[in-house]
Formats: sequence, C-alpha cells, structure tokens
Amino acid sequence: MNKLITEYMSFTLLNILKNKEVSTLKTLLIFLIVISCSKDNSGIDNGSEGDDNVVNVVTTIKLSQRSGSRPETTTGVPHVQIGVEFVPEINEELFRRVYSIPGIENLPSVIAGWQGLSLTDEVTVAVSAALIGGREFGHIHDDGSLHIFLEPARATEAVETCWAIFHPFALQQIPKWNGFVMLYTPQSIDELNVTFQLIVDAYNHVTGQNLTATDFY
Repeated sequence: MNKLITEYMSFTLLNILKNKEVSTLKTLLIFLIVISCSKDNSGIDNGSEGDDNVVNVVTTIKLSQRSGSRPETTTGVPHVQIGVEFVPEINEELFRRVYSIPGIENLPSVIAGWQGLSLTDEVTVAVSAALIGGREFGHIHDDGSLHIFLEPARATEAVETCWAIFHPFALQQIPKWNGFVMLYTPQSIDELNVTFQLIVDAYNHVTGQNLTATDFY
C-alpha cells in the first residue's frame, strides 16, 4: 500500500482512538490566522517559507484577501467542511475547468473515493512529494471543497488570505505532507476564479509547467 495512504489511515485511527490534538503553540497559530479572516478586506503581506524539497519556479499571482468568515471544518481526520453546500452552477464550472486542464483525468481518489485530480502517464511529475498517492495531486469532495498540494510558501499565502486551511497532517509536520491544504467551496464565480488559480498553481507545482488559469475560463 502507498506509504502516504498508510500514514493517512494510521493517523485517522489514532486520532479517533486518542482524540489527539495539535500542540498549544500550533493551536494558537491557527486561532490567530482564523480571527484575521473577516469581512475586512485588508491586505496581508506574503511571507516566504523554506522547504526541504526541490521546488520548481513557477509564475504565481498574488492572492487577494477572501471576504466573509472562514468556513468551519473538522480539526482531525477525516478533514472536511461543516455545513457547507455548493452552488450547482459554480460546482459544474469548477469540474469543467479542472478536467479541461491537459493531463488531468477524473479517477476515484485513493482517499475515500472522492473525485481525484490524477495526472495521466503522459505528464511528467516534477515534484513527487506533491502526490497523495499514485499520480493524484488533489481531490474534490462532495461539497465542492478540495484537498490539494501547493508549493509550501503558496500554501501559507492561501491560508493567510483565507482561501484555504492546512490539513492536520501539514500542521503536525508529518513527513511529505508539507503544503497540503483544503480549499474552501467556491460560492461565486469570483471565488471560483481564485480557487481555480490555486488548482492551476498546484498543477504547475507538481508538473513544473507554467499554465495560465485564465486560459481555461
């Protein structure tokens, strides 16, 4: 069985049996990030964090601050949103855009059978650490949210601007899960544009390409 999947299942079981919590320091950090996400659209300077992995240099666009409150999520595994429903036409457009990207195919995820974002064999994998299992670098949940690997500094920016939240594995610094985040369900076309930009960023990160998100609108 794939090592990352084994870690995922093992951690899930331990979390359920022991109700394991993140450290006080990390909890405080999460709290400070969350309370910064309000209807005030003030900007946040982007920090840069190092990563042990070799990272491809790809073009990114600075993220705007997401308006509104941050959706509630579970704090353990399974890591899901709570009480969020997708907007049908927005969700349909999300799927259309994602699976129109060359080299991405819709296969069942290696985790819980979600809608996987899997790379075809024709696509070169430049950062193998940015794969959940097999050739999957992300998956879409039934509510339109999705887990995905971003370049670690980009993941931090997405969390700080309230477009994403770190997966518990990333928070606990479990090896090879650095940069793994959940993107919230887009509720409008404007939100979808940012979410899709991050999906393209993830694709560019794992493949070393430089696709432009607006080419798929």
